[in-house]
Amino acid sequence: MNAVIPSTGHAIAGDDSQATLDRLADIARQLVERCRERGASQAEVACSEEHGLNVNVRMGAVETVESTRDRGISVTVYFGRRKGSASTADLREDSLDATVEQACAIARFTEDDPASGLADPELMATPPPGGRFPDFDAWHPWALDADHAIDLALACEAAGRDSDARIENSDGASVGTSASLHVYANSHGFVGRDHGTQHTIGCALIAGRGDGMQRDGWYTTALAAGDLEPAAAVGRHAAERAAARLQPRSLPTGEVPVLFSAEMSRSLVGHLLGAISGGALYRRASFLLDSAGTRIFPEWFGIDELPFLRRGFRSAAFDAEGVATRDSAIVDAGVLQRYVLGSYSARKLGLQTTGNAGGVHNLQVRANAGDQASLLRQMGRGLFVTELMGQGVNPVTGDYSRGAAGFWIEDGQPVFPVDGVTVAGNLKTMFQAIEAVGSDVDPRSHIGTGSILLGRMTVAGEH
Repeated sequence: MNAVIPSTGHAIAGDDSQATLDRLADIARQLVERCRERGASQAEVACSEEHGLNVNVRMGAVETVESTRDRGISVTVYFGRRKGSASTADLREDSLDATVEQACAIARFTEDDPASGLADPELMATPPPGGRFPDFDAWHPWALDADHAIDLALACEAAGRDSDARIENSDGASVGTSASLHVYANSHGFVGRDHGTQHTIGCALIAGRGDGMQRDGWYTTALAAGDLEPAAAVGRHAAERAAARLQPRSLPTGEVPVLFSAEMSRSLVGHLLGAISGGALYRRASFLLDSAGTRIFPEWFGIDELPFLRRGFRSAAFDAEGVATRDSAIVDAGVLQRYVLGSYSARKLGLQTTGNAGGVHNLQVRANAGDQASLLRQMGRGLFVTELMGQGVNPVTGDYSRGAAGFWIEDGQPVFPVDGVTVAGNLKTMFQAIEAVGSDVDPRSHIGTGSILLGRMTVAGEH
């Protein structure tokens, strides 16, 4: 077989996306067949095209304008349990043939790995009648040229700088847009197409001067440009946050209630995901080894994976191996229901993939409380954390110690900004100490959670 593989060397436009996906699918299918002709028992191919525009301005002047365009073809073959992979960005026939040959050559000289191979064929996602997987409304190209992007970034920064006289400087504003198309195919006959867009406006400002300077910012991101906050509103919000941090104090060391803002609460969920991911578990590098089926959170607590959300950041009918996704609970009634596994880590653990090769698909932490203001009132007195610094988390023991900034709360109201403190504990204890999850979900991530209130943590500040 020596079929001519068509070039996809043109810009991705809204009307061209399906045609481009079809071309990428043809490439993937042909490459899988070439791998089989060269003796591979199994093969998989991933093809992608991405393009984007990013601009950055600072103090009213343009700093960078960057147009990006990437294309990639990844070929993986299996000769029994021996695996080889190679990749290229060149679609010429000789380059594609060389990529297949290189992958096959690598596989022939690698050691057998009993856990390697494609996901089981019966687990592959199956499209409904008509042959297309569901559309999750993720494709919204933004007809944004450099001049318009620069105007938006300048307007964002100017709105922030002009909104408060205490804003003395700027770390700049940025506007970005990207569009990506992906196709995955394997020798089980699976071919899956996926495409999506994402757009962002952000601003970081500096309040005060000299040793009293404080920096903070804000950003908005969405799959559709119409869902973004206005550029001027982003700048003003960044200014409010920076000015609110002026004249911070430290705190005496002690144990107090701690409320993590919604955007900071995502990191707590991230630590959980790291601990229950297959790679950490089979390497025995997790503080949650052998925890499936045990209660690690309060009885009311739950986290659901929702792969089919309209305009979800990680919505997908199949994972990176073609395995069908499904709505399911990761935590229910405080009990860890399952791990987060692809087929390789599942085999290493003697389990079955959970359809999470490539990561999780839209998590939602169940709320049991009202908005942020109601959580502050519920806490009454304690530390409201709006920024975390450092990487002081031990994934093996669960020990947690990170620099923090935010506000000291009395009678449910912020009374002064806080900086120069450390919040510490152990993640196992912290998970059990969660008292409330708010309804104030931050919509800017595939991890949907409101603010999280912990009944008690060690806050280390002044001696």
